Amino acid sequence: MKEIYLGEIAHARSGDKGDGSNVGVLAGNREVYDLLLEELSIERVREHFSEICHGAVERFELPNLLALNFLLHDSLGGGGTESIITDAQGKTHAQAMLQMKMQVPDDFELLYPMGPPKS
Repeated sequence: MKEIYLGEIAHARSGDKGDGSNVGVLAGNREVYDLLLEELSIERVREHFSEICHGAVERFELPNLLALNFLLHDSLGGGGTESIITDAQGKTHAQAMLQMKMQVPDDFELLYPMGPPKS
């Protein structure tokens, strides 16, 4: 097994939904989607966003799009008009999701090799 970043096998988009954000994760093929179904559990996503998400996490499966959508409740400090946090719109939550580390088989083909994050 080897450790990779989610961003090496998937794309993501995010945005605000009131006091929460949504993060959509899109797989490039069925093999990646099947892995995402296993690896991106509600518990793992909640843990990954534990510093900013203070509410429930919901997961919606979209197999026809090879995608998962997560709602991160209470993750924007009151939302765009009420919050004093820097990103009250949740636009960066997709990039944060792509930094999640995961284990894949050694021979798993990386679709978007990106190496370690740049500082």
